[in-house]
Formats: sequence, C-alpha cells, structure tokens
Amino acid sequence: HVQLVESGGDSVEAGGSLRLSCLASGPPYTHKYMAWFRRAPGNAREGVAAIDTGDGSTYYLNSVEGRYTISHDNAKNTLYLQMNSLKPEDTAIYYCAADRGVCPQLSRPEDWIYWGQGTQVTVSS
Repeated sequence: HVQLVESGGDSVEAGGSLRLSCLASGPPYTHKYMAWFRRAPGNAREGVAAIDTGDGSTYYLNSVEGRYTISHDNAKNTLYLQMNSLKPEDTAIYYCAADRGVCPQLSRPEDWIYWGQGTQVTVSS
C-alpha cells in the first residue's frame, strides 16, 4: 500500500517561487513513476511534470517547462517540484501521483494509481 503526503503549498506573488514535497511510503518499486498534477477551479486535472525514479528521465507540460523542475530523492523517498517564475495561472491544487506500471502518461491521469490529498498553491498578481 502506497501513501503520498504533499506539503509546501502556499500563497505567493507572481514571479515568486515555491517548492512542493511529496513523501511516499511503501517499497520503491511501488512508485517507480511519480508525477505532479494540478487542478485549477473549473478545470480538469492536468499533468505538470513526471519522473522515472529509476533512470531519472523527466517530462513536463509545455507551459511549465523551464520554470518547474521535478526531482526525486531516493534515500528520502521524497518527490519535489521546484516552481519558479510563478504566474497567476499556476494557481491550483497540486497533487502528487505515483504508479509502478508501464510508462504511465502525464496526459492521462487515469494511468496513475496512487494519489495524495493535494496542496494549495495560490499566485497573486
């Protein structure tokens, strides 16, 4: 059984930075693939960034590439999302997700088995 617990959400001004964390329980093979999704009010959940914790490959939503960095600390079993140059349109609840399957897609939330409870990020203009 895998549990994901996010932290780090906050309110910041446009141009600011935040770092989200997601602590994962369970053996590493149960969450080989990890990702961050977000859901803004009135919008569908969208994949923001993903990582293969085995080889370190990363994937990003076009609108955040260059501003966001996903990383994983294997020793701490923790996923991170460093968010820089934040914009008001980045405001959303951010969720940590994990899967052990075959290449879950960032564009397909239904591919991901395990989900955290979410953490709120608010960016003011």
